[in-house]
Amino acid sequence: MIAKFFKTGALALVLGLSPLTAATPVMAQSTFEAVITVNNAPITQFEIEQRARFLRLLRAPGDPNTLAREQLIEDRLKLQAAQQNGIELGEEQMASGMDRFASQANLSGAEMIKLLEREGVYEETFRAFIRAGASWAELTRARFGPRITVSEDDLDRARAATGKGGGVEVLMSEIIIPYTPQTQEQVEATARRISETASESSFASQARRYSATRTAGSGGRLPWTPLNELPGGLRGIILGLAPGDVTEPLPLQGAVALFQLRDIRETDVSDPEYAAIEYAAYYIDGGRSDQALARAARVEADTDTCDDLYGIAQGQPESVLQRGSKAPSEIPQDIAYELSKLDPGEVSYTLTRSNGQTLVLLMLCGRSQSIADESTDETTADSAEGEAAATALSETEMLSRQIGDQRLASYADGYLAQLKAEARIVEK
Repeated sequence: MIAKFFKTGALALVLGLSPLTAATPVMAQSTFEAVITVNNAPITQFEIEQRARFLRLLRAPGDPNTLAREQLIEDRLKLQAAQQNGIELGEEQMASGMDRFASQANLSGAEMIKLLEREGVYEETFRAFIRAGASWAELTRARFGPRITVSEDDLDRARAATGKGGGVEVLMSEIIIPYTPQTQEQVEATARRISETASESSFASQARRYSATRTAGSGGRLPWTPLNELPGGLRGIILGLAPGDVTEPLPLQGAVALFQLRDIRETDVSDPEYAAIEYAAYYIDGGRSDQALARAARVEADTDTCDDLYGIAQGQPESVLQRGSKAPSEIPQDIAYELSKLDPGEVSYTLTRSNGQTLVLLMLCGRSQSIADESTDETTADSAEGEAAATALSETEMLSRQIGDQRLASYADGYLAQLKAEARIVEK
């Protein structure tokens, strides 16, 4: 989690960027006043400007100022949760975290600090970034690690999913139930009750009654879907199900999701791996009100491509439309799932933001595939057997770790969404 933005462009920083204006020595007092509070913990304009500068240097996708505010809010929640659970990083842990982050550019933590300071980013900004990420990683491992087990069946499904000879498709049903702060407790209780439903017919009945997705009318049933098109965290959870099983309620931002695995099959065609997914998000005031949903339907009717959304958003604040290309691992879980159901030019308006007050219209712009290296090395017959055994062992360890990491990431994402939903966040 800590390093995901680094991979998007920080090496350019090491190779030399155009120098940014250094931090102004004399700053107005208002710069240090709180502009956001998270459970009464302040976030200052200075912190936002510093984090935005840091993200620009890393060339993180999206608007740096918006992303800085979002990250700092989440960082406060992560640190508050860590402290409540008795997690405080020592100086050795901080130094180790900074060194690990910097090592991706062949630097030490100390060298990274000097490089950032030359570009106007203070050491404490870097330390705060590391502290939040490392504390959260330690907390989520302690909280959810004991729940995660990887069985032989899980490994067999993962081997099938990653086999070079073919791919894996899953047949699922979905239920996504939005909530507001006033209805959250009731919705979560409903989702827990549904999760205990084992039959396909009863799950379909509940989908028709409660789900906000377009599949509600068909009982939440989705078509055969390549496993690799699902978000990484959800992929690991689905691999752990047997046909007929229902997931536990999965918290999203402003909603709860449930999935039932109806069937799974191998295919002769390899599933593509995607390096990047480009999408656009158009924000509509009013949440899931009739007026907002009608507006979303009109936008859908008037647009065929992501470029068309610029005309729709013309004359409105820049913040109503966001468009970018991100690696699959960098896309929020709920958005990644909705995008997995879309073809380029198609839209979804299931999700909300701002405690249910803003409807999110998502449009998939396109997917960029990774190109696998198909070259092979020849080995001698004498060493083949030993190498095969070593490879089998390393692949088993790798798959087990991958499945565990995916499940841990899913738990962590859900936990953060829950903390955010329960928090008192005031933005000035």
